[in-house]
Amino acid sequence: MPRKASPTASQDLFGAPPTAEPGGAGGPDTTPRPLADRLRPRNLGEVVGQDHLLGEQGTVSRMLGRGALASLILWGPPGVGKTTIARLLAEAAELRFAPLSAVFSGVADLKRVFDEARVRRQNGQGTLLFVDEIHRFNRAQQDGFLPVVEDGTVVLVGATTENPSFALNGALLSRCQVMVLKRLDDAALEKLLARAEEEGGRPLPVDEAGRAVLRAMADGDGRYILNMAEQLFSLPGGTPALDPAGLSTLLAKRAALYDKDREEHYNLISALHKSLRGSDPDAALYWFARMLEGGEDPRYIARRLTRFAAEDVGMADPTALPAAIAAWETYERLGTPEGELALAQLVVHLGTAPKSNAVYVAYNEARRAARETGSLMPPAHILNAPTKLMKQIGYGKGYDYDHNAQEAFSGQNYFPDAMPRPQFYRPAGRGNEAQIKQRLERWAELREERANRKPGA
Repeated sequence: MPRKASPTASQDLFGAPPTAEPGGAGGPDTTPRPLADRLRPRNLGEVVGQDHLLGEQGTVSRMLGRGALASLILWGPPGVGKTTIARLLAEAAELRFAPLSAVFSGVADLKRVFDEARVRRQNGQGTLLFVDEIHRFNRAQQDGFLPVVEDGTVVLVGATTENPSFALNGALLSRCQVMVLKRLDDAALEKLLARAEEEGGRPLPVDEAGRAVLRAMADGDGRYILNMAEQLFSLPGGTPALDPAGLSTLLAKRAALYDKDREEHYNLISALHKSLRGSDPDAALYWFARMLEGGEDPRYIARRLTRFAAEDVGMADPTALPAAIAAWETYERLGTPEGELALAQLVVHLGTAPKSNAVYVAYNEARRAARETGSLMPPAHILNAPTKLMKQIGYGKGYDYDHNAQEAFSGQNYFPDAMPRPQFYRPAGRGNEAQIKQRLERWAELREERANRKPGA
């Protein structure tokens, strides 16, 4: 049975508000309403996919149960219900809903809303100030919220798709609780499709495989899947059930959520790097492909893969670094799309290579030791003595030419005389480093034998 419209309208997950209230001065509103608008939740219990906040034991539900709704920042991807939740929160807490968009509002709009909220407060009514895209306000404008949040003039609910840690003032964040909204999973998207079919009075013209593709195309966005469902309902009656191929010809593919200069960029390169470190070439190829599909510059990926070869593979597979440079050069010569295959080959090479960060650790320890020891001179026996004076003061005296020594290893000290011998490089014993480790252990034995040898022996 079709759902009745709620007297309040949502501008978010379930559509834009009607142009006029039914039965208002302009008469009944006969403008067709989008499916997403008709299916907007009428209470918090109908919001899908956010049970960790709105379920019986959800964080926000417990706040409402205590009658103590705090100022909130709702952080999540598009189409998960941020505006809808804010409007329904105002209803549940019996607060006046005052919406603002940071895209279209300025200082004058903020002042007007604050003044109206103060008047309401004097009359015994509270205000829930909802600010969409709150991260778009500059820092000075964000500071303007502080006094009205502190003195209780408004309960602030801000919505953002950006990481609040970077997008919002620390002072504002300290006065609000950040609530992370999840992208809608398959189960939540299926609930929306079922509601759409109930509203439409008939099943969607798609087979099971097509239905799965429909959910995948939505990419966690509830608004998007309802808009696609509406397109399918507009097909002529008797249309045969569409399979994935039929869907792809009818519906436009949703662009991947990816901002090359924002958080998603860093999230995906982190996922790629850690998948490689975890020796999972399949996951690494997936994140590599996600970045390319999102429009990332392959040169950036090549640079990060080269860094990985040096930092995380290192001497366990010394071929990894030249392979990285070769893949990068191949991309530069071939370009897109042919050159991307060389980068994919590099991803698999790095994912399957033995791993060692021993050189990375040794380098950092050596840098620290260099800073701490200042300007200690090298031992005299390893200094060149091109002049007579330098020979007289001991430069080069006692130097053993390693190629003439047993096993081509003299075991001399090459650190400053006043510096105890440290060990920076500790091979991991994996891949090529297993042999290096054995070699270093043998040299350590020879060095100890030399140290214990009596003079003249």
